[in-house]
Amino acid sequence: MTGATLTVSHETANRALATRLVNASIWLGVFLSGFVLFEPAPYELFVALLIGLWTITGALTIPRSVMFLLITMIVFNIGGIISITQMEDWRNTPLYIASSLFLALSAVFFASLIAERHERLALMYNAWTAGAVLTSLFAIAGYFGVIPDSGSFTLYGRAKGFFEDPNVFAPYLTLPTLFSVYLLLTRPLRSLLPVSAVAAVLLLATFLSFSRAAWGLLLLSCMILVAALFINSRSGKFRMRIIVLSIFAVVGAAMVLAIVLQIDSVRSLFLDRAQLLQDYDASRFGRFERHLMGFMLATQKPLGIGPLEFGYLFGEDTHNIWLKALFDYSWLGFLAYMTMTIVTLAAGFRILFRDRPWQPYLLCAYIVYLGHVAIGNVIDTDHWRHFYLLLGIIWGCIALEAQYMRGNGPAMRQETSSNSR
Repeated sequence: MTGATLTVSHETANRALATRLVNASIWLGVFLSGFVLFEPAPYELFVALLIGLWTITGALTIPRSVMFLLITMIVFNIGGIISITQMEDWRNTPLYIASSLFLALSAVFFASLIAERHERLALMYNAWTAGAVLTSLFAIAGYFGVIPDSGSFTLYGRAKGFFEDPNVFAPYLTLPTLFSVYLLLTRPLRSLLPVSAVAAVLLLATFLSFSRAAWGLLLLSCMILVAALFINSRSGKFRMRIIVLSIFAVVGAAMVLAIVLQIDSVRSLFLDRAQLLQDYDASRFGRFERHLMGFMLATQKPLGIGPLEFGYLFGEDTHNIWLKALFDYSWLGFLAYMTMTIVTLAAGFRILFRDRPWQPYLLCAYIVYLGHVAIGNVIDTDHWRHFYLLLGIIWGCIALEAQYMRGNGPAMRQETSSNSR
């Protein structure tokens, strides 16, 4: 073997090692998003380190297609800084805005990584699913009290896993659950057993969270996914498969629900949580009346009132992302957030059904993001780490599509190389 050959082999081995290390770091970063018992969580520390390393080494390239997300997120956080100026006591608000800015940058970071190599989508979904399954297993075990210190994984009799709040834990599970449903509907029958096991764990954990928003989010997401696959397919055989498997899934879920409801504590909490309106929703000065009062007050506060101040004024947090944006990020932040949301939905929908290697990942992320926009009317999605991961996935796919259409991006080069082989 010549010296030149040895040098080439050594360089190839170094590149392979570097690729494995990069993939491992991305996998671990996404995996850690499922463990948020305290703040700053390991996710923040590790992903901040990744962003710093990628930036310092010059490895981070933000595609032009992602610049819109970056700009609107920066303007959103400038609105937050403006709102701080309206506060006499800043308390911990600078740290709050710093967290907001980090999450915004994390969305841009992951979008840029995806735009560079679309195979990273599968890596991120794998990591998200692994984190969701692990935190779900602890949530289920904690709910039934079969592990030590089980109370750490529940709150008010509701499963929460490694999260502070069941209402954040359960929506976090929605994307891997929906992707499992996608695999069940589209993959060969021989692969259904392991995917079914993953879906069963995630569904049970979602149910035991007793989060009405998450129940509605998952149901809406599954319905949209089934409808999208059915309408987008021209194969009668595939459509029949979707119908049959959907029926089996509904029957199976109903059977599991019937079994779980035999447990008195589960049945009692389910009947209470299953009511569409709780006392704290529609009562005097309840959630919806606070929303109305809040929007009326917001018309008089163009500069906002400062992060988290709404709770001090009304006794409860906003539980509405639009109201949150108005008060915590000023009118400027509200306009930036609303613009970002509308453009994300429009740009994502425009490329949603194009036959690309990344289309399944985009479809599931887009549906779950759409559901998060919907539940944002009754719950505060600000500072949800997985929400910004969803943004990163969608905008990463938007960038991939832009590169593909120009014919000069990594996505196009990889596909051309594959076809030539």
